[in-house]
Amino acid sequence: MALDPANVYLETERLILRRMDESDIDNLYALDSDPEVMRYLNSGQTHTREEIATRVLPHYLDHQFRYGDRYGFWAAIEKAADSFIGWFHFRPYRTNPSEIELGYRLIPAAWGKHYATEGSRGLLEKGFTEFGVEKIVADTLVGNDRSRRVMEALGMRVEEEGTLDQDEFPEWDDAQRRWVKYSITRSEWAAMTDRAEEGSE
Repeated sequence: MALDPANVYLETERLILRRMDESDIDNLYALDSDPEVMRYLNSGQTHTREEIATRVLPHYLDHQFRYGDRYGFWAAIEKAADSFIGWFHFRPYRTNPSEIELGYRLIPAAWGKHYATEGSRGLLEKGFTEFGVEKIVADTLVGNDRSRRVMEALGMRVEEEGTLDQDEFPEWDDAQRRWVKYSITRSEWAAMTDRAEEGSE
């Protein structure tokens, strides 16, 4: 299906990130009803379709209302199959809005294909070159090795570690609630990009 160019936020070699809308309810339900997808999220609890329709999707769409074409949640479409494989977000960080947070959630069939790294690299470039962002961050649980490898592949470094509030995540023990924050600055990204270009000459 051809996409309206006005709805396209970012395009990479294999992915298109587009605006979400009400038609994505079933896509999001298929994603968030998978226990493996939610293992390190929401205390490991899946979402019902009703939760998607009444709480989750409205939250995503609210970001588009507040930030327009700059920041928000974006549906990830695999070009080859023209299919929804998850989403990426790029938004002001909750504890420091001057920092911009990237994140993603993909269906298991898309794991191991480096889509998370590809989409995130595109967001880093867009943020630093188009928006003039000074610092981009990402966080995850300490035990989420898959996401941590993506952050490290992007050249991000560990900035901070902590423990989630037990009252908010009572189902998890202390070890499960440990989290880690990664970051990269525009100057660090530029230096890394320059080295990569020099190495390819």
